[in-house]
Amino acid sequence: MHRVGYLMTEGFQVMSLATQAVFEFANIVAGEAVYRIQNFSIHGGTVRSSLGMHIDTLPLGAPGLADTWMVTGTLTPLTAPDEAVLASVRAFVEGARRTAGLCTGTFVLAHAGVLEGRRATTHWAYAKKLREMYPQVEVEEDRIFIVDGPLWTSAGMTAALDMALGMVEKDLGAEVARSVAHKLVMHQRRSGGQSQHSELLALSPRSDRIQAALDYARRHLNRSLSVEELAGVVHLSPRQFTRVFTAETGQSPAKAVESLRLEAARLLIEQSRHSLDVVARETGFRDRRHLREVFIRGFGVPPQAVRRDARRVVSA
Repeated sequence: MHRVGYLMTEGFQVMSLATQAVFEFANIVAGEAVYRIQNFSIHGGTVRSSLGMHIDTLPLGAPGLADTWMVTGTLTPLTAPDEAVLASVRAFVEGARRTAGLCTGTFVLAHAGVLEGRRATTHWAYAKKLREMYPQVEVEEDRIFIVDGPLWTSAGMTAALDMALGMVEKDLGAEVARSVAHKLVMHQRRSGGQSQHSELLALSPRSDRIQAALDYARRHLNRSLSVEELAGVVHLSPRQFTRVFTAETGQSPAKAVESLRLEAARLLIEQSRHSLDVVARETGFRDRRHLREVFIRGFGVPPQAVRRDARRVVSA
């Protein structure tokens, strides 16, 4: 049985508890109690969440209470917790199979000094500050979650769900992880190397008409997707469509489609075994050379580097 312990401090982010559902449904899919989940605090008793909800916890005591530790974050991550908390985190890393920082819980790991010389991520809003405070940590702010040896760290709280699912995949296999994601109605299981950034979310048009054009583009990325075609989908002239689209999204239709192509290509590279020729064809690039050129311009690294990083996360 895998024993998962959650370390909670006053003001912990209440969404940390959502990750427990991943382990709960892993038990359901497996048909047995593969995971045992328990909540802990330094002295035990009631701990107040960021939302004001209180939860009962067990006291930290003898070693070996859990083989996986999930360290919750707070809304004030720049302030280090008590030394007793930091000492416990150091002990987790020393004796447990893995220790994870959920969202700003990464700061707790950094405060404890266990991330020096390691790769880590956290919520994008705090990543710059983490890098400034702890230059010895290799902060990768544009990642959903990162696994570096026994240390796991995640971005914003929904990314912690992906990280927990990554643990399930590591423990029980990809098929169980996919089934858990399906039962939790997670649209897709994001790999750790995936960007925190979403192009559709970033574009966020104001009108249903432009949103419909973007949805159409996303579903037909293997086509050329001219302005005339997109304008016809929403019954506008090409000139009117370009004007409205640019006003609502801040980008030209061509630039937005390229961004959607890049995001789709990155997902395929991370999550599939398709060759780069197939990825280029499926996402609307002329060929793998064109894909590489646009990929480097958009992400600063070639497609092969992203694929290697994704495979390293899975095999870690």
